[in-house]
Amino acid sequence: MNIHIFLVALMTGAVVQAAPVVFQSSDQQTALLEVYTSEGCSSCPPAESWLSKLKNDPGLWQECVPVAFHVDYWNNLGWTDGLSSEQYSERQRSYARAWSSQEIYTPEFILNGKEWHNWLGFRGAPASSAARNGVLMVRSEDGKHWQANFSPPGGVGTDYEVTAALLVSGISSDVRAGENSGRHLIHDFAALSLVTRPLTSQTNGFAGSFIIDGSPKNIKGQLALAVWVTRAGNLEPLQATGGWLPANGQK
Repeated sequence: MNIHIFLVALMTGAVVQAAPVVFQSSDQQTALLEVYTSEGCSSCPPAESWLSKLKNDPGLWQECVPVAFHVDYWNNLGWTDGLSSEQYSERQRSYARAWSSQEIYTPEFILNGKEWHNWLGFRGAPASSAARNGVLMVRSEDGKHWQANFSPPGGVGTDYEVTAALLVSGISSDVRAGENSGRHLIHDFAALSLVTRPLTSQTNGFAGSFIIDGSPKNIKGQLALAVWVTRAGNLEPLQATGGWLPANGQK
């Protein structure tokens, strides 16, 4: 009898398996909203407070995918931002070079690869555009190894890349120096890691894979994944998708 119960338990465990995590866009372009920010910048908290409101927006993930990149060039002015990365600063500089601009600043909003100045008076998430740029789908069985598939309209072929950012929301910081000294800051959609990988041509579109570390910097919070596809060597997104990840980082 005990053996029978044990076998039933094994069989039940074999049948009851967690479903994979899947995020998928429609063929209509989902907006990618990037915010370049820093805990060392006194102008940034209002921008991040605005961004935090998107957590409850019905268009989140389906119409707009937000990412907050904390830059590191404020770190030498009295306070080191624990979320900052030189990689994010370089990404911002790459945009400036693409625009033939000599200026980078915080907070800077970039919407679908272009500077966006209307965020302060904007209510809700930016809507998806009317462009039909194809469908982007990402899938993972374990929360770490991800498969990306992109189906451009009409199967138009070119060289594509997929970029993925692991995000964290619901975390805070007590700033003890610099321009925000004494302030308690709340962060949402903050990038913890960023990877870019090539997509290769397949029978029904383009495919590739990437790996996400589920606990970079040992920062705990509500995790999400933002993913977008571009033409190779280009920063301007063609399509984006994403969503909240399971609480334990696994499925």
